[in-house]
Amino acid sequence: MSNPGNVARGLKAAISNPNNSEEAKERAQDRLRDIEESGNLDSREAHEDSVAIGHKATLSNPNTSEEAKERSAQILEEMGRS
Repeated sequence: MSNPGNVARGLKAAISNPNNSEEAKERAQDRLRDIEESGNLDSREAHEDSVAIGHKATLSNPNTSEEAKERSAQILEEMGRS
């Protein structure tokens, strides 16, 4: 089964794509609304996004130790977000 978060991101991309017809955009909007209303978008994905953002910030922070940067890079790789 598809991850609802990934499906939602794809639908949002379809809605904003200028090459898609208005009909396709409307269908994507309807489907996105259905997913949002069903509650299938859970907070776990939002949490994982926040964790990844924090680790990416660690990598770019010049005041962070190399050890901390290596650990953040490892975590991002394990999350599939390197």
